[in-house]
Amino acid sequence: MTTSVDLTEYRQPGRGRGLLDVFSWRYLLRLLVRQGTQTRYRNSVLGWTWSYVKPAAQFLVFYIVMGVFLQFHRDIENFAVYLFAGIVVVNFFNEAFGNATRSIVDNGALVKKIYLPRELFPIAAILVAFIHFLPQAAILLVVCILLGWMPSVAGICGMLLAIAIVAAIALGLGLFFGALNVAYRDAQNFVELIQLFSTWSVPVLYTWQMPAAQLPDWLFAIYMSNPLVVAVELFHEAMWRPTTSSAFPPAEDMLLHGGVAIAICIVALTIGQAVFRRFERRFAQEL
Repeated sequence: MTTSVDLTEYRQPGRGRGLLDVFSWRYLLRLLVRQGTQTRYRNSVLGWTWSYVKPAAQFLVFYIVMGVFLQFHRDIENFAVYLFAGIVVVNFFNEAFGNATRSIVDNGALVKKIYLPRELFPIAAILVAFIHFLPQAAILLVVCILLGWMPSVAGICGMLLAIAIVAAIALGLGLFFGALNVAYRDAQNFVELIQLFSTWSVPVLYTWQMPAAQLPDWLFAIYMSNPLVVAVELFHEAMWRPTTSSAFPPAEDMLLHGGVAIAICIVALTIGQAVFRRFERRFAQEL
């Protein structure tokens, strides 16, 4: 039986335009972000205070172990600022990546009931993590101002670029592992391992000079091209360095490493989106 109805404007169910569809669903994205921020500390006595308590406790532990016991503060001026500037970046990545990975499973009820761009969920998770990152960044900014920090165009641009890099790599990995996590819950264990490595494999508790002295040149180049390493160093350059008076050298070839890191983010987003689109039509059945 034939029909004269024009079907060219209709798409196969579950096959949208990927990340591009998010721009058409901004209202729902705002609702998901609002829900994520409002329910995070529901029925909690301290509420949003936990956004300050957790990073403060983490900073205190690292500072006592690395700064007091291991005496790293002797080699790094304003070690507390150096340490906290790195911690806020790593925390942003870990929370964004973890939330994006769990986003489809956590919103399984919506996924099974209605069709909407599934990418909304990991993107909303990234935005919620960014909102929780802001109080930590505000504390860092206040401390830096008290120590004589003065804003510069280059520093602000570096900060914004660092945030964009972290968000991009977290989204790319979150799309990839979030799709796998629906069918294979083992993906969450891999994510936790990556989060563990992210804390210790970037120059937060130590300087970039330590791996430079221990690694071969080719391996150090790979290490410095890690998007998270680049983001941490950009934050150090923007927030920590203006508070110091020493001639501590900046990381070498940052322009080159930054370019490679951005390319890695683009590749991660491309692969993550491709894998996500491959698995998304089975989300409702798997959940």
